[in-house]
Amino acid sequence: MTTHSEANPQKKTEELESVVIRFAGDSGDGMQLTGGQFTNTSAVLGNDISTLPDFPAEIRAPAGSLPGVSAFQLNFSSSEIRTPGDQPDVLIAMNPAALKTNIKDVHHGAIVIINEDAFIPRNLERANYESNPLEDDTLKNYRVYRIPISTLNQNALVDIDISGKAKDRCKNFFALGMMYWMYERPLDVTIEWIKKKFAKNELVVEANIKALKAGFHYAETAEVISTHYKIQPAQLKPGKYRNIMGNEATALGLVTASTLAKTPLVYASYPITPASDILHELSKRKNFGVKTLQCEDEIAAIGAAIGAAFGGSIGLTGTSGPGLALKSEALNLAIIVELPLIVLNIQRGGPSTGLPTKTEQSDLLQAMFGRNGDSPLAILAPCTPGDCFHMALEAVKIAVKYMTPVIFLSDGYLANGSEPWMIPDYQSLDPIEVKHPQLTSEKFLPYLRNESTLARPWAIPGTPGLEHRIGGLEKEDVTGNVSYDPQNHEKMTHLRAAKIQAITQDIPDLEVLGKPEGDVLVVGWGSTYGAIYSAVEKLQKQGASVSSIHLRYLNPFPKNLESILGSFRRVLVPEMNMGQLAMILRAKYLIDCQTLNKVQGQPFKISEITAGIEKLLSSTHEVKNVARSR
Repeated sequence: MTTHSEANPQKKTEELESVVIRFAGDSGDGMQLTGGQFTNTSAVLGNDISTLPDFPAEIRAPAGSLPGVSAFQLNFSSSEIRTPGDQPDVLIAMNPAALKTNIKDVHHGAIVIINEDAFIPRNLERANYESNPLEDDTLKNYRVYRIPISTLNQNALVDIDISGKAKDRCKNFFALGMMYWMYERPLDVTIEWIKKKFAKNELVVEANIKALKAGFHYAETAEVISTHYKIQPAQLKPGKYRNIMGNEATALGLVTASTLAKTPLVYASYPITPASDILHELSKRKNFGVKTLQCEDEIAAIGAAIGAAFGGSIGLTGTSGPGLALKSEALNLAIIVELPLIVLNIQRGGPSTGLPTKTEQSDLLQAMFGRNGDSPLAILAPCTPGDCFHMALEAVKIAVKYMTPVIFLSDGYLANGSEPWMIPDYQSLDPIEVKHPQLTSEKFLPYLRNESTLARPWAIPGTPGLEHRIGGLEKEDVTGNVSYDPQNHEKMTHLRAAKIQAITQDIPDLEVLGKPEGDVLVVGWGSTYGAIYSAVEKLQKQGASVSSIHLRYLNPFPKNLESILGSFRRVLVPEMNMGQLAMILRAKYLIDCQTLNKVQGQPFKISEITAGIEKLLSSTHEVKNVARSR
């Protein structure tokens, strides 16, 4: 490819370590597609990547309205990164509503590229602008590029025989082409994708490719854009990588677990945001023996999954918080009959329908206690999009070994976010052992427990001599007969709890980021990992006495958690809820956890975690100074 200096020697090249770009426009402007293509191309170039798609909640919000804005944020870097970035360095705003809803997040001095064709009175009114921000002081603190993207795109496609509306749909590729020039991205990856995606319509293929190239060459030749930016590849651990989203990684982890266990996988679910993509992904894996069912409602879905588990398959169902509420009665059935069921809860903002396209960690207490009776089960939580693969494997492993339901707590940020993921060597993965009892000379006892795991046997219905009953009534210890005996009920309640606690023997000890003792310990779980890690690492380099741990096993907790908590003067728990993990830690370990809560439908920024730690460090130092003065 011709280098920039050869093509246009008047334009300068500047090398950067990392860049945060946000594409924003109407829900019909293709911003998710545009961001996804920029991400894929950057992955091919070897940059480290973290993304944050932001979908509108309205299915068909009026064009140009504030609720209809769709955005995609991407952080790409030559060094290791763990979040999609706190503030965009570049905002591409395709209309006034996109500018209005996103400009508040952009730092002063950042680049703002605007499709000035969209800034007409009707669109300004829909975005609640009293005056045109291109003509007043609204954008005085930014480097603004006003570009007639719609007009330039239409002109580039004038010779292609498709409608004007179809041509306008290509303007996202014009904008993408501009970004590719600005950040030295090749066009090849996206061109090949366009050819495959729109293979059935040659004119659409031609239009999109022409729009992409037109945007690239406009940025290359127009005097309005004067600088070219270069980001070197990141030094990642050697291996074969692919860009992966959390829901996709979850699906691949489940398929891999099914293969390792040599046990068929049955996934039954009802569509719900943001979990639906797992159904889509698993439905593509029929060649691995995966069976998928789209059921009529949430209750039917978990019923089918329980039936699959009873029949000897890996039974799975997926949902979000509202669906977990509907599944709770059947989930309790799986607990009392002790079957290996996995429930995927991809959390979103609540209560009720709440914020269906936004992220939150608001279902921990629901997962832990949202059933009648004392009904513990295993709870796991991945911490990155790639970690969804490993924790999905772990969920299946625990479910079949301990004969228990497992709740897998992901969230919308992990589900839709992406990162480079090193594809594991299948041969290096541990097999998942599944044992089904066979007929022997001894009488079959369906609740005779394994001494180590306390798991009951997983008998396949129809196996001669292994007939047994299951159901929601209390079981007699060992025999599995229905029992109303008070002493037996208490014994079985304790046995079920002890079985979950026994899982600790398979949970690795927590590793502390930083020193094993000090002033402040930051405790996180789920998708807060990247922001916490980055904030703690930054403050450690400044000499602060702060360390962190991250919980991926939430029930039971790792064995060494209590000793770690007791080694620090103060404990800070950042959560995207009102303090649910903090409540559990206070009750279980009698420690004074400090909370840092955010319930805005958006993930934590590094700066927010940093500020929370600094505030706690400051108060800790004040207490120490008072103690010294006494």
